[in-house]
Amino acid sequence: MKHRIVVLGAGYAGAYVAGNLARRLSPADTEITVVNAVPDFVQRLRLNQLAAGHDVQAPPLTDVFAGTGIRLRVGRVTAVHPERRVVTVADADGGGDLGYDTLVYALGSQVAGHGVPGVAEHAFDVAGRPSALRLRERLDGLGEGGRVLVVGDGLTGIETATEIAETRPGLSVALVARGELGARLSPGARGHLRQACERLGVTVVEHTAVEAVEANRALCADGTALMSDATVWTAGFAVSSLAAAAGLEVTENGRILVDRTMRSVSHPEIYAVGDSVHALGDNGLPLPMSCGSAGYTGRQAIEAIVGRLTGGKIAKVKLVYLYNAISLGRRDGIWQSVDGEARAKPKYTGGRRAARIKSLIEKGSLWGTSHPTFGLPRRKRRLAAAHAGSAEASAAQAGSAEASAVRAGSAEASPVQAGLAVKSAEFSTDATDQQSAA
Repeated sequence: MKHRIVVLGAGYAGAYVAGNLARRLSPADTEITVVNAVPDFVQRLRLNQLAAGHDVQAPPLTDVFAGTGIRLRVGRVTAVHPERRVVTVADADGGGDLGYDTLVYALGSQVAGHGVPGVAEHAFDVAGRPSALRLRERLDGLGEGGRVLVVGDGLTGIETATEIAETRPGLSVALVARGELGARLSPGARGHLRQACERLGVTVVEHTAVEAVEANRALCADGTALMSDATVWTAGFAVSSLAAAAGLEVTENGRILVDRTMRSVSHPEIYAVGDSVHALGDNGLPLPMSCGSAGYTGRQAIEAIVGRLTGGKIAKVKLVYLYNAISLGRRDGIWQSVDGEARAKPKYTGGRRAARIKSLIEKGSLWGTSHPTFGLPRRKRRLAAAHAGSAEASAAQAGSAEASAVRAGSAEASPVQAGLAVKSAEFSTDATDQQSAA
């Protein structure tokens, strides 16, 4: 019987992992199935542009995986049952259970309402393609002087506010920041951001917390009300509760705890990548939710899965957080490098050059996803019979030892990790969430 690899989610991380495994593992020994809520690849990095009015491609996943042998199942994952090694999928045909031997959890993240009243009922977001199109439709219906209020000054909020302001200059756009605008940037980059907002006509409301959202206004903690014809909520992201409900060991916010190879510390047959995983970088701090982190964690999971299944050595992939790339419309941007403690370095790059770099990142992410096996060796690796036969025992033993080490490290660094988790949410470009896109 073939070894069944199931990948949940086909965003940046999931599609990358699935395509690479298909190229490196022999189809004589393995079968790979990808489960995704929608039939297309969603460029989440560019959903703010889609909402503003730009055309953004959504390539069919059948085209993305053409020639790889990957099976695509379009449906929503409703449950994971590690004890039976099956996932429950709801689809157009009624759904059912799908068995696995190795599971890759890449379900990404979705917008976090933080329990603020009215967000679900009245706010728009750019966390998925349907929600971005819903915002676009709303903006299309606003007349001259229509008021757009973007809540949250992380990367997604900054990019959304500036993109809308540039693309639709007839609208009045305001950006609400809980603290100082761009507080995590270097002083020079903060100044550049402020100048860009002034140039584009974005009104910045600083040191303000929104406590409720209504149909045409946002209520603030200081008692003031900000009028709005379209409130866009970008104040952080959250992961699905599926992993926690399945009994996997997770953080307080639901991200899956893993060892250095992205393998669950509680269930060795499960790997987690992208926004869903709580992975410590080489600096000892949690990697932020980002497209870059999706790539690093995805590559490490690929090396671990291939190595363990074929009996080979597991390569160690660098897990780093090096920069923030921020677009400020189509002709301006900020490239902000960070140091080993995830703090902004004094130097930054701004203007058209930074905008071109961000555009190249976006185009490269799409191209890389659409060509998942480019540049990989054509040799298909067969599974090691002896290794496969003893996989259960060896995985359980190794998983137990690594779990103890990870828990110990997590306990020692918990205050720092908690602090960076907040920064990560504020600076998230969000890597992947095809599960929440439907």
